[in-house]
Amino acid sequence: MGELLDVVKVNAKPGYLLELEFENGERRLFDMSPIIDKKPFGRLKENNTFFAARIDYGTVVWPENIDIDPETLYDRSIPLDAPR
Repeated sequence: MGELLDVVKVNAKPGYLLELEFENGERRLFDMSPIIDKKPFGRLKENNTFFAARIDYGTVVWPENIDIDPETLYDRSIPLDAPR
């Protein structure tokens, strides 16, 4: 990816999926299941914390200072549809 794109919307879905929208309007799906058992993400499985995902400073964050950078979210996600 050439430019850094901020995440502007996130929707946490069952199966540890994140439906994302980036600032360019592109919607993508990120599957966290391959990394959900790794530190620090394992804590997201407790008390449905995964569903508390929100946007802060252009990336996805959760309680307890857990976050994931927008480059990873973009590079490891699949497009949902064409940009708006």
